[in-house]
Amino acid sequence: MPITHCEINFEMLQEESAVKVLATVKVDGKTGVEMEALHAVSAALLTIYDMCKAVDKKMEITDIHLESKSGGKSSFQIE
Repeated sequence: MPITHCEINFEMLQEESAVKVLATVKVDGKTGVEMEALHAVSAALLTIYDMCKAVDKKMEITDIHLESKSGGKSSFQIE
């Protein structure tokens, strides 16, 4: 699948002691990229978990979901 764009953004939610990860993935073809975006968010969060597990063993990875779909072909944002 020829991915034309992949971007991952991180937002620190200090009041919640959380990190929000947003992945945007685009392709020119007529196929969805939900799995690629979900994988990007999951890998980013698992990396953060691995780096921080010594500090907080009660961390949780939650609420990975499709936030929006836009564009004429395929463009997904996963949070």
